[in-house]
Amino acid sequence: MSWFDTNGKDTDVVLSSRIRFARNIKDYPFSPMLDETGACEIIEKVKNSLPGFRFIDLKAENALNKHSLVEKHFISREAEAQTSPSALLIDDTSSSAVMVCEEDHIRIQTIYPGLALDKAYEDACKIDDGIDANVNYAYSDTLGYLTHCPTNLGTGMRASVMLFLPALTSTNLLSSYISSLEKIGLTMRGTYGEGSESKAYIYQISNSVTLGITEEETLSKLSDVITKIIDSERKTRERLLQANPDTMRDKILRSLGILKWAYMLSSDELLKHWSNIKLGTNLGIIKDLDDKKLSAILVNTMPATLMLENEKEELDEQSRDKLRAEIAKKELAGAKI
Repeated sequence: MSWFDTNGKDTDVVLSSRIRFARNIKDYPFSPMLDETGACEIIEKVKNSLPGFRFIDLKAENALNKHSLVEKHFISREAEAQTSPSALLIDDTSSSAVMVCEEDHIRIQTIYPGLALDKAYEDACKIDDGIDANVNYAYSDTLGYLTHCPTNLGTGMRASVMLFLPALTSTNLLSSYISSLEKIGLTMRGTYGEGSESKAYIYQISNSVTLGITEEETLSKLSDVITKIIDSERKTRERLLQANPDTMRDKILRSLGILKWAYMLSSDELLKHWSNIKLGTNLGIIKDLDDKKLSAILVNTMPATLMLENEKEELDEQSRDKLRAEIAKKELAGAKI
């Protein structure tokens, strides 16, 4: 089961909500200075704290498996490249995961489809409490949780929401939001977080301030902003549709036709047409295709995940493009206009 296998709230604009806690264990050096013995000890402590979670030894995983975990947003690109001991623990719903010995000793993450910050926060706190009962966190009464990167000091919490914003992007209205976000301690990034670009009109908005603010204040501020962006994106979509319905309908249906009948599809081409189809579904132009299925198409056609899900660990680019087209065709077979 994957985190996107359930329906969420406001998924026409919000793809997912995520909470991440950065934690370190007292009396151990931060990960960059941590030796293998210390890393293995920490991994064992966290593993014992989460008996119901599936354990993945990242050092022993092959490159394909690790890249698929990046595509599914379970581990960072930094963890993918890491060669020292590290691990990932995932619950049976794949909504909660704990990355061990990356930049910090412990990175707790919960992720849900749609706008679900409160649920993600509640579950992250439960995992945090479970680990805290078995280890001593590095904590300062003045600085809060001590983290490798100073920007995470304080709560150690990053709350983020992944948004699909085709209308605000195409009308250049998004730039005004970006500058406003920075003034209130929030930031906008690309599809895979810091340093990544946006693909298929997908962006992440998260808090950039963790010191001098409570977790509840951060969640309230982020939720208020997201609610306004959702409203603005929806209204802008309707205005674009009313301004030129034939052009928009033609663009959307061309994309549906291509993904239904193409013999080969690159990742970039799929993303381009996927974004048009999702917009068409949300506007009611395409029927019998829900956001849950669209999210599954998006993740399961990414290069590494595509090969793993279809038990084909060695495929050249052309073979991957053919398989990607087959998956898209199968998933979109029931879509109607």
